[in-house]
Amino acid sequence: MKRMKKLSRMLLKIGACCLFLLLPAIETIAQQVITTNPMNLNYRFYPPEKQDKGREAADPVCEYFKGKYYLFASKSGGYWSSTDLANWTYIPCKTITTIENYAPTILIYNDAVYYMGSGKSPKVFRNENPDADNWVEIDAKFSTQIEESLDDVSFFTDDNGKTYLYWGCSDKKPIRGIRIEPENGFSAVGEPVTLIEHHFEKYGWEAPGDKNQNNKKGYNEGPCMTRYNGKYYLQYAAPGTQWRNYGDGIYTSDKPLGPYVYDETSPFSFKPGGFIGGAGHGHTFKDKYGNHWHVASMTIAVKHMFERRLGLFPVYFSKSGHIYAHTVFTDYPFEVPQKKVDFSNSDFSKNWNLLSYRKPVVASSGLAGCEPEKAVDEMIETFWSSETGNAGEWLQIDLGDPLRINAFQINFADHEFKIRGFQTYFNYQYIVESSNDGKTWTKLIDKADNKEDKPHDFIVLGKPVTVRYLRITNTHEVPGKFSLTGFRVFGKGNGKAPKAVAKLNVLREKDLRRYEFSWDAAEGATGYIIHWGTDKNELRNSTMVMGDTQLEAGYFNRDSKYYFSIDSFNENGITRNKKVYETGMIH
Repeated sequence: MKRMKKLSRMLLKIGACCLFLLLPAIETIAQQVITTNPMNLNYRFYPPEKQDKGREAADPVCEYFKGKYYLFASKSGGYWSSTDLANWTYIPCKTITTIENYAPTILIYNDAVYYMGSGKSPKVFRNENPDADNWVEIDAKFSTQIEESLDDVSFFTDDNGKTYLYWGCSDKKPIRGIRIEPENGFSAVGEPVTLIEHHFEKYGWEAPGDKNQNNKKGYNEGPCMTRYNGKYYLQYAAPGTQWRNYGDGIYTSDKPLGPYVYDETSPFSFKPGGFIGGAGHGHTFKDKYGNHWHVASMTIAVKHMFERRLGLFPVYFSKSGHIYAHTVFTDYPFEVPQKKVDFSNSDFSKNWNLLSYRKPVVASSGLAGCEPEKAVDEMIETFWSSETGNAGEWLQIDLGDPLRINAFQINFADHEFKIRGFQTYFNYQYIVESSNDGKTWTKLIDKADNKEDKPHDFIVLGKPVTVRYLRITNTHEVPGKFSLTGFRVFGKGNGKAPKAVAKLNVLREKDLRRYEFSWDAAEGATGYIIHWGTDKNELRNSTMVMGDTQLEAGYFNRDSKYYFSIDSFNENGITRNKKVYETGMIH
């Protein structure tokens, strides 16, 4: 009996120790911050002069200041703050009189935030507490020293305390820069320096067109400066914000005003594929742990060419000194780490796969050209629309089998909405129900009393559920048609990951900026990832191809040698393919 009691006490101690060891892991899971793209923000409707043009936010800039991140973007009527880069609070702004100017920039200097929008003779505003709308205009002298219009402006302060201004937005003019002195009314020092010219004939991604097919100059714009390990990385966007192939490239130098040399790995921030495309006119910044991020413009361009959203992408620098951004799976759920991490080893994807792609759907009603299947085709440009905006309109998905669900992204289309004007938003109210037989339904998400405007609502379930059928129902009349660009469901499938792609055919065209890719369908695959790079050991650029086995692309450098690989994926996982294909060879 004594031996039994002694053994029991030992087991209790061991159990307590095991529980103690498990607690940190449990705490870490509970504290995970998870997000996806487009960013879950209250995108504003267009002002009155642009009727029926939808919503817009673009040309973002973000910085960390006094415990919070502050995010500004074009045509937003204000800005956002966050403590974790995933959950944002909107701050309407009236004291910045140029808040409606395009392409703003901010500068953290002398314990305050300075704001400036683009344009001729731009104004500068200062705020020591940006949580409050109490910005004060300062006397900015450079606006009288620099005669040209300062479009797509960007501030940068070097490690030695010197501050610089970069700008440029044109299909003719270059990207330029100059040193300024904030302590002296932002007066300019010296003359503007030309830093980046147009070279579309060499760099295919600078040529305009949805496939970079227009053989002319595109828009070079949106500069941003980052310093890392003593090297200056001058970023710029091309070829135009209305295309999915809008991205950010890199020139490097050992001096903030150059001369600069083109980085052959460009564009470094690039996302032409997936649910939503575009990753251009961005801003690279550090979080409070020292990790780098890139916030950039993403495109819809259906109602208007400037119908845009914002995206957040992890950034890292390779051992060879190149800068890269993870983009390809960032419209799937990913973690925002709350500590210092190495993004070169992980994109921090949650590995929750897309379960809704091309699954059978039915709806309460539909319009011609806006059929229910458009809500599950993984294209933000297409959408399902009901016939009315009445409460009771619904869309239903059959996942095929009971599948484990972790998260939803519900993307509203605002079809035929009549809302417009300054500070105009709309809070959708709806419920999501689940079923395993299509007859008996259980409420899974209840937003019938929702008071927040979230047109790309991202919801992580507190506890995963396993169900087959899902139904979203509108519970409050909307000022247009109840419509969805994407009812996206994330979790784990019950089957196996697809087979690997057996053979990738790579053909470089006579125009060396262009490639043609083709491959045989891999068994079980619903999509593919093509990776490339100018170093066979750094295939860090990627694009997603859904439901097809070919790709024509014109966004490569004329004089660069490339290497490629291809992965396959489905709702059960990704199959990596280690085989590397050399540029210009047909295999």
